[in-house]
Amino acid sequence: MELYFLGTNAGVPTLQRNVTSIGLRMYEERRALWLFDCGEGTQHQVLRSLLKLSKLEKIFVTHLHGDHLFGLPGLLSSRAYQGGVTPLTVYGPVGLERYIRTTLELSQSRIEYELNIVEHEGGVVFEDEMFRVESALLEHRIDSYGYRIIEKDRPGQLNFEILKHHGIKPGPLYGQLKNGGSIQLADGQTLHSHQVVGKPKKGKIITILGDTRPCPNVSLLAQDADVLVHEATFLQDMEETAHNYYHSTTLQAAHAAKEANAHELILTHFSSRYKDREQLEPLLQEAKSVFENTLLAEEHVLFPITSKSV
Repeated sequence: MELYFLGTNAGVPTLQRNVTSIGLRMYEERRALWLFDCGEGTQHQVLRSLLKLSKLEKIFVTHLHGDHLFGLPGLLSSRAYQGGVTPLTVYGPVGLERYIRTTLELSQSRIEYELNIVEHEGGVVFEDEMFRVESALLEHRIDSYGYRIIEKDRPGQLNFEILKHHGIKPGPLYGQLKNGGSIQLADGQTLHSHQVVGKPKKGKIITILGDTRPCPNVSLLAQDADVLVHEATFLQDMEETAHNYYHSTTLQAAHAAKEANAHELILTHFSSRYKDREQLEPLLQEAKSVFENTLLAEEHVLFPITSKSV
């Protein structure tokens, strides 16, 4: 899995950075792309990226402020032109469906694929055999949610030497053993899954937060995460401004990562006052003074997600 930032700016786009949208590429795990937020200009950013809308499966919206939402109608209406014909589900706060349906209806936009909209107020918002996505309310001027994406543990590797020793060739029996079953050997013995399958591979945990002040649910969502994506709109010397505008500072994000025992922290959602990489560097250094394994989100850069256990 990899994170790909399509926008890292807060409030409005600038010449250097677009507003918020984050791609989670899971091409090996499920051949799919998930998006988190869809600020204005996201579809244009996608055109300049490694991402493919034809693989877009889900969009998770953190809150209904424009810098996280205004790109959604355009992306939905043009998705089919970029090969997107499979069903798409959009998750987000109450009011999201009215926003989407109204904008599409008034603009007479035609959606040729199946579009599902799921409004939620936190809790488990999605689960299948591979992933579970949990959400919790944060502290912002309007309802803003964070998402915790949990990859379920996967079966361990097959021991091919043992299989070869017993004369078992690649085929359906491999899958049967991999999935926890047993098989009967030619000599009458039974070969059980635990005899040929290694320890399960620990699934990864990715936490992506919407806009927020420090609050208890940040720690809840970020606990033991392999990657925590946290807004850092301001440097610590603007803590009062951050509080007044319901945002977080670099040090607040760093303390959240440390307290949650996260493996890696990626800062994003930067104020426009920080124009370029040089002006963003103090934000990075300030956060690293508390949590060393911190990175700045950069647009059009892949961030591989490595497990804490590695």
